[in-house]
Amino acid sequence: MCPAWFRRGWRAGFAAAAATVLGGCATVGPDYVPPEMRAPDVWSAPADRGGPPLTTPDLDRLSSWWTAFDDPLLTSLVERAVDGSLDVRTALSRLREARASLGVAEADRLPVVDATGSANVSRVGVDGASLLSEFYRVGLDASWEIDLFGGIARSVEAAVADLDSRHANLQDVLVTLAGDVALEYVNVRSLQQRIAVAEANIQAQEETFDLTRFRAQAGLASELDVEQALSNLESTRAQIPAFRAELSRTRHRLAVLVGETPAALNADLAAIGPIPVAPLDVAVGVPAETLRRRPDIRRAERQIAVQSALLGVTTAQLYPQLRLSGSIGLEALAASELVSLDALNLGGGPSFSWRLFDRGQIRRSIEVQTELQEQSLIAYEASVLAALAEVEDTLVGVAEEQLRLERLTSAAAAAGNAVELSILLYEAGLRDFSEVLVAQRSLLSIQDLVAVSESEVTANLIRLFKALGGGWDAEALLPAVAIEQPRGGEGSRPTDVPAAARESRR
Repeated sequence: MCPAWFRRGWRAGFAAAAATVLGGCATVGPDYVPPEMRAPDVWSAPADRGGPPLTTPDLDRLSSWWTAFDDPLLTSLVERAVDGSLDVRTALSRLREARASLGVAEADRLPVVDATGSANVSRVGVDGASLLSEFYRVGLDASWEIDLFGGIARSVEAAVADLDSRHANLQDVLVTLAGDVALEYVNVRSLQQRIAVAEANIQAQEETFDLTRFRAQAGLASELDVEQALSNLESTRAQIPAFRAELSRTRHRLAVLVGETPAALNADLAAIGPIPVAPLDVAVGVPAETLRRRPDIRRAERQIAVQSALLGVTTAQLYPQLRLSGSIGLEALAASELVSLDALNLGGGPSFSWRLFDRGQIRRSIEVQTELQEQSLIAYEASVLAALAEVEDTLVGVAEEQLRLERLTSAAAAAGNAVELSILLYEAGLRDFSEVLVAQRSLLSIQDLVAVSESEVTANLIRLFKALGGGWDAEALLPAVAIEQPRGGEGSRPTDVPAAARESRR
């Protein structure tokens, strides 16, 4: 039977714990309320100049938007990037770190039990005699902190919000990665097209150079015409090395994005391919829907929740901490006596601690945490404004660049006709050779602008997909063991809607 003093101590401890549980713990600090999402009702970008429709988007199509370009190599590159990107691996590691940190925070709710054991043998000489002293002990020590004022609960709340934030960060990394891979791929195809344009003009200018030489030999043209034709030809040839150098750098950047060595994609991208084109019927939806889809906004909102919970953790330091502790063990002066009932030793009871003389430091820590919470709210508002501006910019860019491409295409056709006519008139002796040079230079410039504009139309579409939050479903390409759904909390899913209320503070 347990000693009376032991029973009385534990009876008092359990009475305090029961009173705490039955009465409910007082969780101090602010209860988190998601911030107000301030967004306009409609986009200001006009949809009447060839821009995307502002209707509700197809989320399945948006989540894997790169397939809309019907380019198998582009799709393959995105999939390889998800599998090999170092940024994705870092985001996954941070997600696993947050998941482990949540386990650490949750463990604080449970009792701590330690197994102990010791053996002490000493020999002391007294009056010429030698005395042997022995002491043996084995036992279990347990302690349990009662979360009276919610400090541990707030710590778990912060860990859950941080896990959600890391999950949103992974989605944001995937959105950015898919967009960057596609943009670099478009740059590769654009540079290939610009090289092809320059080479086609070189061939035409070589023919013009040969024509001027023949006419000069026949006395029908001057050496000035020959030198001008050669200067024009060499100037066009000089563009090729710069294009090729930039093409190599772009291929290298793309390979690094995919997570491979810089030259790994040279063979895949050696053949000249067209600039990928997607239909311009990307439905946009309303601003609030876009903000809810974007993982960077969800990540910023979750960071406010983290700081709000940490403010509660800091505030709880102002209040007492109650701890129940106890031990059970065997103590004896000889190892053989450890198995007897007389060796049984019990102890335990409640204890509390209260920081009384450094409360000024705690209050300053609360002020620091309050400002950190305010900074996270400001960062959230800045993210919202940046997201709205990004979508507005891309909507304008898509519509206006499409109109620009139409005008440039018409201009290129007219410039081609001008070159043909100028050469015919020059051969007939009705026009000076300078008009041929002007026409050829104009054709090269406009055709180059057409290639650039074609790539810019596609690049603006990619930026629009990214700005709308498309690509977060790329995590479906990740191994199932690498990721799991977040534990919960506001903004943990793309369909979550933060409440229209600003955060309250106590």
